[in-house]
Amino acid sequence: MNLLFLLFLSVLQGVTELFPVSSLGHTLLVPALFNHPLDMHTPQVLPFLVALHLGTAFALLFYFRARWIALIGGWCNSLRGRHSEDGHLAWALIVGTIPAGIIGLLLEKRIEVLFHDLRIVAGALMVNGVILWVGDRMQRKSLYGGSQRLGLWQATWVGMAQILALIPGFSRSGLTMVAGYRVGLSAEKAAEFSFLLGTPIIFGAGLLELPKLMHTHGQMMDALVGGVLTGIAAYLSLRFLMRYFEGRGRLANFGIYCVLAGGLCLTWFVWHPGVAG
Repeated sequence: MNLLFLLFLSVLQGVTELFPVSSLGHTLLVPALFNHPLDMHTPQVLPFLVALHLGTAFALLFYFRARWIALIGGWCNSLRGRHSEDGHLAWALIVGTIPAGIIGLLLEKRIEVLFHDLRIVAGALMVNGVILWVGDRMQRKSLYGGSQRLGLWQATWVGMAQILALIPGFSRSGLTMVAGYRVGLSAEKAAEFSFLLGTPIIFGAGLLELPKLMHTHGQMMDALVGGVLTGIAAYLSLRFLMRYFEGRGRLANFGIYCVLAGGLCLTWFVWHPGVAG
């Protein structure tokens, strides 16, 4: 893989993975706009993209390292009958991870088909933007938001939002934040739960696909370099986003961007159908 293209793809992945704008959608759409589309028919491409997610997962773990230590400790104590808020949140993360994990494994091959038509990806990005905008508006009108605690059924609901994000163009972080608003979380707590919830999913996907890269030395080196760059970009993005939502930042801003970006991409691909796949 070309070095400059590797650098570009890794940074793009790291920045957009945690922003609610669909990292996979951008990774597919942006190179195509510059006449450098990813060949999704190449067996190593999807595992390479998932390998980049491992860099994001390590960034998440490092940023929330103290939180994860407390959560694991709380979970272990809950098994001994000693209950705490950390233990409760750990169980919420477990039940929230299950829906997308099961559906992802069952429908993996069918979902991959959607990667080949960039018009679908651009359209999904636009729908993602509408969901973000509507969710933000409802939260601002106090129809959603305000609570600091998440029940297990509510965590399951938030986790189910990740299923739609299996389709390229939909943002996992964005959809889970909107779902968090819907079950009563404040903007800051919805963002934190979304990022914590994404860690096991991202790690799991990466570990499943990473062995496919080990057939060739060059692909493995690309993945390692890309993962480091992605991790750095993801960590910086995470620091920005947590401050953004702590300061009552708005999902609607990202929603407007997604609608505009998706619309422009869709128009381009309609006029250039050969690029869209």
